[in-house]
Amino acid sequence: YNYTDVLHKSILFYEAQRSGRLPPNNRIPWRGDSAMNDRGGPGEDLTGGYYDAGDHVKFGFPMAFSITMLAWGVIEYWDVYRTSGELEAAIDSLKWGTDYLLKAHVAPNVLYGQVSFNTATADHRYWGRPEDMSSNNRPAYKIDRFKPGSDLAAETAAAMAATSLAIRRKENATRYVRRLITHAKDLFNFASTYKKLYHISIPNAKKYYKSTSFKDELTWAALWLYRATGENKYLKNAEGKYMNWALFQLPHKLRFSWDDKKAGIQMLMVSNTLKRGAQRTIKNYCSAVRSRNANYTSKGLLYLHEWSPLRYAANTAFICLMAADAGIDPTINAAWGRRQIHYMLGDTGRSYVVGFGSRYPLRPHHRASSCPPRPQTCNWSHKESDNPNHFILNGALVGGPDYNDTFQDSRSNFKQNEVALDYNAGFQVFGLLLQYFELDI
Repeated sequence: YNYTDVLHKSILFYEAQRSGRLPPNNRIPWRGDSAMNDRGGPGEDLTGGYYDAGDHVKFGFPMAFSITMLAWGVIEYWDVYRTSGELEAAIDSLKWGTDYLLKAHVAPNVLYGQVSFNTATADHRYWGRPEDMSSNNRPAYKIDRFKPGSDLAAETAAAMAATSLAIRRKENATRYVRRLITHAKDLFNFASTYKKLYHISIPNAKKYYKSTSFKDELTWAALWLYRATGENKYLKNAEGKYMNWALFQLPHKLRFSWDDKKAGIQMLMVSNTLKRGAQRTIKNYCSAVRSRNANYTSKGLLYLHEWSPLRYAANTAFICLMAADAGIDPTINAAWGRRQIHYMLGDTGRSYVVGFGSRYPLRPHHRASSCPPRPQTCNWSHKESDNPNHFILNGALVGGPDYNDTFQDSRSNFKQNEVALDYNAGFQVFGLLLQYFELDI
């Protein structure tokens, strides 16, 4: 498989998800400026950022996780991005995200975590282009010291710290790096001082991105701040939490995702401390996902959840490929990871990446790409149509098949055929890692 093409198209997917005023070099001709009136309560500018999925909600929690993951790939495999010709585009995609997160962090203890119609559910009642939606009724929802959200604030801190590392090798990046670090430190202090699950403070997010704990985000953020600053207090903070909160245990149902960062924390512990205990933990994790006790489809996909199984398989394979690169069962982990991504790219006779391969999804659950060219109207008839989407949403990883390896290429089947920022995050770095092994850098 052409991993460079996969990487290129995955970045294009993120560009198709952009909100706000698009840059002069916009590469998605069917997208335009949108949601230009997104504002905070007192009028703060909240334009920009990324739409979450096939809708037009800006969810801060999964957006920040996606940025953290993408930054991790740039940090570790800078040379692969460079030799692929995708480094500039990758950094632009990171900065598009952190530019928005910096806007959203309007005060040390205030962070906007969602922008949508009155509710995310109301947003989902609109089928049309983001360019055409009314942008005068998109309230923003925030956390503060009265209604905190440790998980949201900590994940946003992690995204800023990781991005500061990813871009600091760029010329003229010093001022922006300092700004990211300052905001990341403030957010970490906010998250550590006022502890609460964010969806209690922003209940509109609960139906879609309910958080089960903030302990993993606080530890994750501390580790990223340690890598970004070199300040030992963050490492000690993370190590204490890692042990006291038993984050060395296997993740719930082996999942690594926007909600459960245990596996990512364990891999960062290997990278940051080189402790044998952390190496054993990752070894055990990858052994567990490869074992007969883990769920697999008959055609070999690691199946950890019926909703978007490809996302979980990609994230898990990313961790185990990182482990292989760190010398932890390198042959078996690399081979296992390669099988997972090859399932997604076409080994079963179909690709699950829009625009890649000869038989890819034609009808992803995605409003903007389903709409006909302007000035034609777009409405629910385009969602219900059996026709392919009018525009190819290049690079988007769809949710994936059911447990019987059966896939329905229909916009109505959003469980299998929707796309999202976090679906592509681990997948993009996953493909990057395979290219790394192929290039043998």
